[in-house]
Amino acid sequence: MNPKLQELKNLLLEINDLEAAAGVLSWDQMTCMPPGGTAARGRQLATLKQISHEKFTRLTIGKLLDELRPYAESLPEDSDEAALIRLTARDYEKALKVPASFTAEFSNHTATTYDAWLKARESCDYKVVEPYLEKTLELSRRLAEFFPGYERIADPLIDFADEGMKASTISGIFNQLREELVPLVRAVTSQPEADDSCLHLNYSEMKQLQFGQEIITRMGYDLERGRQDKSPHPFTINFSIGDVRITTRVKENNLTEALFSSIHEAGHALYEQGINPDYEGTPLAGGTSAGIHESQSRLWENLVGRSLCFWQYFYPKLQVVFPEQLNSVSLDAYYRAINKVQKSLIRTDADEVTYNLHVMLRFDFEMDLLEGRLAVKDLPEAWAERFRNDLGLTPPDANRGVLQDMHWFSGTIGGAFQCYTLGNIMSAQFMEAAKKAHPAIEAEIAAGNFKTLHNWLKQNIYQYGRKYTTVELITRATGEPINIKPYIRYLRTKYSGLYNL
Repeated sequence: MNPKLQELKNLLLEINDLEAAAGVLSWDQMTCMPPGGTAARGRQLATLKQISHEKFTRLTIGKLLDELRPYAESLPEDSDEAALIRLTARDYEKALKVPASFTAEFSNHTATTYDAWLKARESCDYKVVEPYLEKTLELSRRLAEFFPGYERIADPLIDFADEGMKASTISGIFNQLREELVPLVRAVTSQPEADDSCLHLNYSEMKQLQFGQEIITRMGYDLERGRQDKSPHPFTINFSIGDVRITTRVKENNLTEALFSSIHEAGHALYEQGINPDYEGTPLAGGTSAGIHESQSRLWENLVGRSLCFWQYFYPKLQVVFPEQLNSVSLDAYYRAINKVQKSLIRTDADEVTYNLHVMLRFDFEMDLLEGRLAVKDLPEAWAERFRNDLGLTPPDANRGVLQDMHWFSGTIGGAFQCYTLGNIMSAQFMEAAKKAHPAIEAEIAAGNFKTLHNWLKQNIYQYGRKYTTVELITRATGEPINIKPYIRYLRTKYSGLYNL
């Protein structure tokens, strides 16, 4: 290896270790830390984030990148070494624009805001967290302003999560999708609702968790390199390719809560566990973008986990675990229940047909908050009005309204939600490409065999980490850039059959 590249990798590994240590502290805060640790945890995270940022932006790394640029240009374009140098240089140029003191301030603020959000949910009182959210909005705007020249203030924040995307691009995709989705939502919701009462009986928490773990390990989640815990909002976090953790949440009167949260987060974790181990400790060891990451969680949760072939294998096993609740419920009735379409208040509980309307609503709120059309104090009222207009529902309380998602209370306002719909769209593209390459995938899933699908995803997506941009990766895997047609085709085919359209 080029000695200067080795020197760069050694420095990047040190920074990665600091980021991983901060990640462990964040995981602890969101799973099992006592409330009394909040103030100190905010300070500890701020310290680690500031040191990490200062180390990454030091002149030594800039000098090495300048010296390595001719070397990178001499390598084949597809070279891992060239990709590492290009990616590190891109990250470095971004990091240089943000002062280390701001990074520390923002990290400290989000740690305390997350705790305030938990307290607000306990009391179902938005006022508890409102002043923190005011500060988050101020900090989000300041962060964007470190990157002048944007069309809209959200653009730099979107670019952090989905590089190459900006507000106008997202709006164009969302407008296209809305034109297709709204008639489908109307058509489906005009039909008699599916009976999902079987999902809302009493289901033992322990048995739910055990069954969910059986599913995700069969999917390919490696418990030697991961674990599952409980948290108020499910998430995935990785400290290395060999330590990728997920969380879920359980409701004993809702069978799908833990089940599909576990499958969703395992989809994220399979991605991280499938990255080329040679990338360990470098910027290459991560997901290409938030949208690509969501494409994997949504692919496993919906295109696999809510499919009929999946439950042809797993439903008899579920009936054995919960015989009293499910022995009299047919596979067809259960399949209809888990794919019930209805207008609902909670994004994470929303069905596939209405889900993206929840995302579009949040994206619009982010734009309005950042651009000054909406004040933080007016957000609950605006939220309720938008839900009445879009879905004909009024949130009865803050927990089923503005407090339901942790994103704005643990990160920026802006760039937080578009990835979910981008992920839905790309999940269908990836699944179509995988089935085209391996037509027996559905039959294999019906036999409880996920190896062919998992291997295709590893070979075409997971192994590359951040080596390629979103556009490069999806084009390599599917032969075309992001395209809503496969997703609309999937929804129409599935739900026309379920609702006799």
